[in-house]
Amino acid sequence: MQDPNEDTEWNDILRKKGILPPKEVPKDEEEDTLAVQQQQQSVVKTYENMTLDELEENEDEFGEDDEAAIEMYRQKRLAEWKATQLKNVFGELGEISGQDYVKEVNKAGDGIWVVLHLYKQGIPLCTLINQHLNMLARKFPQTKFLKSISTTCIPNYPDRNLPTIFVYFEGEMKAQFIGPLVFGGMNLKVEELEWRLSESGAVKTELEENPRKQIEDKLMSSIRNSLPTRKDGDSEEDDE
Repeated sequence: MQDPNEDTEWNDILRKKGILPPKEVPKDEEEDTLAVQQQQQSVVKTYENMTLDELEENEDEFGEDDEAAIEMYRQKRLAEWKATQLKNVFGELGEISGQDYVKEVNKAGDGIWVVLHLYKQGIPLCTLINQHLNMLARKFPQTKFLKSISTTCIPNYPDRNLPTIFVYFEGEMKAQFIGPLVFGGMNLKVEELEWRLSESGAVKTELEENPRKQIEDKLMSSIRNSLPTRKDGDSEEDDE
C-alpha cells in the first residue's frame, strides 16, 4: 500500500483534490516552524518599538529579509517625527502669568526646550532682552520662548535679580542667568544672547564662536594699536 505521506507528485495531486488528507508535519519540524514564526513576530515587535536613531544603530543586526520591514518602520517613525515637529512650532515670544507656569513650563512636553524671561517694565535691559528674544523666537521656532513679569511668577522676586532667564528641558531646569552683570549690560547683542542659549542647549546656533570674544579681541587690538610706539633711540641713555 502506498504511503499517503510520501512526497510524490501523485500524492500531491490527490491532496489538492481532497482525496488524501493533508500531509502530517513531523512534531520536530512543527516546533521549528513555530519557533521561526515567534522569532519573526519578535523582530517585527522590535521594529515597532524602535526610534529612528535605534533603527539606524541596529540595522546591521537584521538580515536582508528584514530590510523592507525596517524601511517601512523608518518611514513611519520619520512621519511621526515630522508631525511632532510641525506641532511643536512656536515662533513668537509668549506672555504667561504665574498660573500658567506649570502648564507652559514644567509640562511643556517631550523634547521641548523652554526659555523663560522674568522681567519688569521700566528696566531698560529687560526691554532689550525682550526685543532680542522676539527675534530669536522667530529664528528658532522649535524652542518655546516665554516672558513673564517677575513677581507674577515668583512673589517678592527682587528687582536686583532682573533680568533673569531660566532654561528648561522637559520640565527640568538646565540653566539660569540672573542679574544684569551676567548679560553684560546694555551692550548685549542678540548674537551674544543666542550663543549663551546655545551653550545651555536651548537652541542650535550656526555661530562658530562666542561673538563677545570677537568684540573683546577687536577692543584689545584697538587698544594695542592706540598705544604710542617707542623708538629704539628713546630708551638709550647717554654714556656721558
